[in-house]
Amino acid sequence: MNDVRIFDTIEKIEPINKGFSEDKKYCVTTKNEKKYLLRISSISRYETRKYLFLILEQIATLDISMCMPLEFGTCDDGVYFIQSWIDGEDLELILPRLSQAEQYILGFKAGEILQKIHSISVPDIQSERPDWAESFDHTIDEKIRRYKECGVRFENDEFVISYLEQNRNLIENRPRCFQHGDYCIRNMMLENGELKIIDFERLYFGDPWEDFLFVMLDAVKNPYFTTGQFRGYFDGEPPLEFFKTHAFYIYSSILPGIYESVLLEDKIDKMLKQTQDILKWFDDMNNPVPTWYIKDFSIVSRP
Repeated sequence: MNDVRIFDTIEKIEPINKGFSEDKKYCVTTKNEKKYLLRISSISRYETRKYLFLILEQIATLDISMCMPLEFGTCDDGVYFIQSWIDGEDLELILPRLSQAEQYILGFKAGEILQKIHSISVPDIQSERPDWAESFDHTIDEKIRRYKECGVRFENDEFVISYLEQNRNLIENRPRCFQHGDYCIRNMMLENGELKIIDFERLYFGDPWEDFLFVMLDAVKNPYFTTGQFRGYFDGEPPLEFFKTHAFYIYSSILPGIYESVLLEDKIDKMLKQTQDILKWFDDMNNPVPTWYIKDFSIVSRP
């Protein structure tokens, strides 16, 4: 029986400075010249890192192209986590070079993958927690409170607050599942033409439709990819209920975007502009389907 850890065979280590994780990340090469991704966390995060590793092992069984979990353990610097190395390109850099149809097909695949991720069942312990609507209601109340206290205002803020107050019914009886937590093109790569999903560090339980929140960061620049992602997830045109709920989650993100930017003064103007852009996407909520969604786009063959 081979008890040699991958960690113990590392010969070369190169720091990775991309991303915002608290972890230290490295590209490592072992004695047999294989590359891996190594993440090292504080020993205080042992239980949470172990839990993440176990969940990723479940997700990996779904035949998802991803950064595969391979080894977990402790070392002198804390908790280590080894994953497969993806020798590809960041999707964010590749998309502008692709045709509209190619972008759409990759988005469709991303939607199919997200549907698989959301199929992981929620542990029984979740039944002991408040349901999703109750939990998110408290979150909205806190966002409104912090926004009113931050000292910065944006045009039509009362409309947004009123909308959030009056449309909480959209999240009633919503299910919970494992969310990727940051599902956007910055956490996707292309390796030999295959879409790969990376960075599950924000994995948590929540409404599966909330996991589409971060598409808003890229949707205007990459509407064909995002349109494909929506359709891939639903295997066709998304229901109107989804668009309404998606818009609700985007609106709920506006307030923290403002009060968090107060701490970074150079970001306030950018966030205020983005807020007005978001309001235009939905024509002040006269249409829950955002303007960047390409409803009439199709390709000859299905991806």
